[in-house]
Amino acid sequence: MAARPIWRGQIRLALVSIPIELYSAAKSGASIQFHQVHEPSGKRIKYEKVVPGIGPVDRDEIVKGYEVSKGTYVLLDQEEIEAVKLESKKTLDLVQFVDVGDIDAMYYEKPYYVVPADDLAEDAFVVLRDALRKSKKIGIGQLAMRGQEYVIALKPCGKGLLLETLRYADEVHKANSYFREIGDSKPDEDMLDLASMLIEKKSGKFDAAEFHNRYVDALRGLIEEKQRSKGEKVIQDPDADAPPARGGNVIDLMAALKKSLDSSGGGAGKSKTKAKPAPRSKARPSSTGTKKKAAAGGRK
Repeated sequence: MAARPIWRGQIRLALVSIPIELYSAAKSGASIQFHQVHEPSGKRIKYEKVVPGIGPVDRDEIVKGYEVSKGTYVLLDQEEIEAVKLESKKTLDLVQFVDVGDIDAMYYEKPYYVVPADDLAEDAFVVLRDALRKSKKIGIGQLAMRGQEYVIALKPCGKGLLLETLRYADEVHKANSYFREIGDSKPDEDMLDLASMLIEKKSGKFDAAEFHNRYVDALRGLIEEKQRSKGEKVIQDPDADAPPARGGNVIDLMAALKKSLDSSGGGAGKSKTKAKPAPRSKARPSSTGTKKKAAAGGRK
């Protein structure tokens, strides 16, 4: 298998432990990414971190902050955030089994393929897979992965198993607030029959390969057409092929050293190049709150 597992551990069902590996079942699909470009110059637009009333700030002055009330932030160091991450226990305990239709589709989040870790684990793996299929049940558990804890659903998938992370209850909007304006009237029976006949006529097996993102296809076609025409809408960034700044500094430093040797007749003359200033030490947020800090909030 070419892909590397994102998690290795074991499924535990009572006294039975099955070594398994998890692989991401989803990947980034067709998409078109745009950049913002300054049309007169052809250069990419860059953004600065700016504080209102202060202006641009250095990156080492930015910390993460959680807004507890308007304008009031609790500041957290990256070290503090890392400290509360959960350690992966490498064990997935199946604590409950539910009917296949009991979990609403809105709770499903991200799928992963589950395979036995080795030949010795295959027998127990197959027993669990077929037992879930025969009982038409889904296994429920919690899994610590990448520093966070997920509720997961485990179900048969072909020769293997499919693990799907589930959203927590507080991550889902209640449907009632959106549907309350819909009336309780019953549809006309004739119209209902016609709609049912139409559904039956168009019924079939789902094949994801039959569907394409027509918007992305159209955008690609438009971009390729503009590339071929080489008109005014195709511009070149003059700095795109320029060597990186660090390389330029090395070349300049080499030239300065050679010039220094020439001017001193090969002796140990002083170089005219300026010494590179020492890097600034990272500022830590003050616990007294007397220093002004720029808090950059974000969900990890």
